[in-house]
Amino acid sequence: MSWKNTAVLNLGFRPFFALAAVFSILATAGWLGAWLLGLEWPGGGMAAMTWHAHEMIFGYAMAVVAGFLLTAARNWTGVQTLRGVPLLLLASCWLAARVLLALGEAVPLLWAAIADCLFNSLLLAAVACPVIRVRQYRQVGILSKVALLLVANLLFYAGMLGLFPQGTRAGLYTGIYMIVALILVMARRVLPFFIEKSLAVPALKNPGWLDVSSLVLFLVFWLVDIWRPDSAMVAALAGLLCLLHGARLAGWYRPGLMRVPLLWVLFLAYAALVLGFALKAGVYLFGLSPMPALHAFSYGGIGLFTLGMMVRVTLGHTGRNIQEPPAVVPFMFVLLAVGTLVRVVLPLLDPVHQPVWIAVAGCLWILPFGLFLASFLPMLLQPRADGLPG
Repeated sequence: MSWKNTAVLNLGFRPFFALAAVFSILATAGWLGAWLLGLEWPGGGMAAMTWHAHEMIFGYAMAVVAGFLLTAARNWTGVQTLRGVPLLLLASCWLAARVLLALGEAVPLLWAAIADCLFNSLLLAAVACPVIRVRQYRQVGILSKVALLLVANLLFYAGMLGLFPQGTRAGLYTGIYMIVALILVMARRVLPFFIEKSLAVPALKNPGWLDVSSLVLFLVFWLVDIWRPDSAMVAALAGLLCLLHGARLAGWYRPGLMRVPLLWVLFLAYAALVLGFALKAGVYLFGLSPMPALHAFSYGGIGLFTLGMMVRVTLGHTGRNIQEPPAVVPFMFVLLAVGTLVRVVLPLLDPVHQPVWIAVAGCLWILPFGLFLASFLPMLLQPRADGLPG
């Protein structure tokens, strides 16, 4: 059977969005079972919490990044990205890394490291080749973040293998910050356009000074938090980033925005990142735990943005009407938004019952991704509704 008869291999978003949704459910359920119920963990030199942090970044989030970038790069450049057997091999590389890590002590960690970093390398090449071919150098910023995700994964495994003791933390935090950076860049590109188009409003302004300053400050914030975690300088930089991105988000708001689910989910995702910067500053200023800030970035910002874009991209690239998503979509987004509050805010207000809040938040993560699979997996596996290629 050729790729032309296998819809799921026609474009990158199809296999990777499906894999991301399935994996996010299994990984979250496994983590909850180990952390809350005391179920046996495979081990392999990696604690359950470390595995959870790594796999939600380099497993779930990277699968969504792969699906999105392989699809977007074709739109940006007009050059066909991976499909058919090459796309299958890339997805298999990602899946092999997940399985090897889940097996724990049954296989050497080095095997998982090789498979995982090979996936990062091949993804970088797959996205870079069409960009370089048409000399679309405005995408260098995106490519640099994908390259830094490879570096982050290498650092993580170097730490786990005892080659660079500081590598584990540096790799995890670089990984999450690069995913956040990708979201900030893509939100800057697409969210104003989506708002203008959906609400028929005049063009939204994005001051150049805000673009440059937020980019530079985030770069410094990332490096300083790796070098001097949660220091006074980190708090100052996080506070400035909170103000800058909060101002940008406020400038994007228009009446009617909250009536359009595919808009407000991205808007709330950006708001969660703003909250994450505020809570990051609070770690130094008020002695807060770093976990609420981390989960504002990951559960709220990354979770809401990736689910929102998975829905939008799937509808658009399977020939369906983005303005009329399935009726379950708002419910999916509400569940994840409520889960963000439960995971980030309630442990701050009531730390005594933190295990309860983590369990509830885990369920509120699993449910929307289960609903996504129920509604969108058939779209990902079947040819486009309009008969066009893709």
